[in-house]
Amino acid sequence: MKKLLLPLLALAATIGTASAQVEIGLKISPSITSLRAESTSANAFSSDGSQFGFGGGLVVDYFFGENYAFSTGLLLTGKGGTISYRDISGNVPLAVKQKMTTQYLELPLSVKLFTNEIAPATRLYFQVGGSLNVPIGTRIEGEKFYKDPATGTENKASDYIYFIDADALAGLGVEYQLGKSTKVFAGFSYHRGLVDIDHYFESKRDFKDVTIKNSGVALDLGIKF
Repeated sequence: MKKLLLPLLALAATIGTASAQVEIGLKISPSITSLRAESTSANAFSSDGSQFGFGGGLVVDYFFGENYAFSTGLLLTGKGGTISYRDISGNVPLAVKQKMTTQYLELPLSVKLFTNEIAPATRLYFQVGGSLNVPIGTRIEGEKFYKDPATGTENKASDYIYFIDADALAGLGVEYQLGKSTKVFAGFSYHRGLVDIDHYFESKRDFKDVTIKNSGVALDLGIKF
């Protein structure tokens, strides 16, 4: 019994120590987002405007050192922007603008590096890493269905978007300890899309070399318990 009890006590102590290294909280992130669009000169895809986005959800920081943490969570984020391109309807040249908005379920995978205190209970942090993002809803011009102005064909707005996205992430901010286990933080983060999210123009319209990627800058405000 003693031989069994000692390992169990050691395991319990380890779990208690590990749990003390995990900080869980909530975050909201208003943002400005846009779409980076490129193609050959035949269709001349380009970015033609940004839009306001909003996100938020759960954040989890797991500390593997006093000043180092693996940061993840589960967030709902809004991304999108306006693109413009050239098309042909019949034999008539057509200039098209398209405003696209997509909600993503986002899984951040990043590292936070904290400074020592720069003021009482106050530390700076730097965040680097990325995120995996799954689209859960898309609208074009505010609608769930969109009629291609050149072909007249109506499709779901979600048919225009690839089924997964990934971002590179870089951020910085400040964290302030309010009490024994409560902290608040504020910072800025830059999200640069790595995946071509176009799932319509090349596959269904046979356009050549079209690339559309997400970008955004967010204000991150949150509290950890």
